[in-house]
Amino acid sequence: MAPEGSAEAALLLRSFECRFLAARALSSFPWQSLEEKLRDSSGSELLLDILQKPSGDSITLCESTAIISHGTTGLVTWNAALYLAEWAMENPAGFAHRTVLELGSGAGLTGLAICKMCRPRAYVFSDCHSHVLEQLQGNVLLNGLSLEPNAVALAQHPEHDTANAESPRVTVARVDWDVVTVPQLAAFQPDIVIAADVLYCPETVLSLVGVLQKLSACQKDQRVPDAYVAFTIRNLETCQLFTTELGRAGIPWEEVPRHDQKLFPYEEHSEMAILKLML
Repeated sequence: MAPEGSAEAALLLRSFECRFLAARALSSFPWQSLEEKLRDSSGSELLLDILQKPSGDSITLCESTAIISHGTTGLVTWNAALYLAEWAMENPAGFAHRTVLELGSGAGLTGLAICKMCRPRAYVFSDCHSHVLEQLQGNVLLNGLSLEPNAVALAQHPEHDTANAESPRVTVARVDWDVVTVPQLAAFQPDIVIAADVLYCPETVLSLVGVLQKLSACQKDQRVPDAYVAFTIRNLETCQLFTTELGRAGIPWEEVPRHDQKLFPYEEHSEMAILKLML
């Protein structure tokens, strides 16, 4: 490859690295090996093949470069959020024309992927930290989605038909698991509830189970919402505490089979799981 071509390829590769892999800084990714292959290539076929790997719509995400920022871990994308997004995109029928409530949305990647690829009727991003909520609103708008002011406005249009709409109705809501009430949760009218990487300490596990119990009381047309919780298995005791507390709360669960397609660059060695909860 000519020097000028090499410089152009390096710029394109850098753009690819920053834009496509912004969700996760990958120190283990073989960038040096890839650069060597690009330098040895006589044409642009290899680079084009890399750039054309992603399929479907794109997601633009603003997030923190620090794992903990402003006293929260919710300003970055975690592995289970990527894993849950992949599973959702492999199972779009489960989200199509339904209202989705996400607990602890963080940076918002999972929800943005579902909104763009799974055609939900409505989507509620939720969190409790002010900086996270501000970033969430920015990321929603950054991806061309319009925001409803609140859950009431979201529920006022149950006839919204995503078959003829370009995007779902979206809202960003403050939901504190410890103080939110059943009527407040019921106002979202969720058909499906999801959460990713929220089992990071015993306190959050107990709070999560508590809000799931409240959601089980949110009957809509005599049925409760489906619920899926994705998590990275970092501490086995914390994961066991979650399933133990689900049992005490009378919430049956089953593990969702692992999916095969890998679309996002999370660490290969990460062990993740998704539980389906019968609220």
